[in-house]
Amino acid sequence: QVRLAESGGGLVQSGGSLRLSCAASGIIFAVNDMGWYRQAPGKQRELVAEIMVGGNTNYADSVKGRFTISRDNAKNTAHLQMNSLKPEDTAVYYCKSRGRLTMREFWGQGTQVTVSS
Repeated sequence: QVRLAESGGGLVQSGGSLRLSCAASGIIFAVNDMGWYRQAPGKQRELVAEIMVGGNTNYADSVKGRFTISRDNAKNTAHLQMNSLKPEDTAVYYCKSRGRLTMREFWGQGTQVTVSS
């Protein structure tokens, strides 16, 4: 059974930092592209950052220079380091995996990030 478990969310003041983690089980992590998405109240879910099997990364313009995505294939874990947080970063953050060969996608349950002004 596939499980993506996010952790690391919480309440932080504007300008602060948080590090999100996504622990994966039930998939061959090394052949999955990993992504972080977020959904704020009343808004559509949007891509924040993704890291491919080979290590290439993509970021939303709104987080470039502030957020860093990484992966640890030995620990089946993806991370999102978030610095210089802004109130507009407040959202539920979701982890997603996509099999490079199977194209199957799985989502985690999400973790709340709240940035106070």
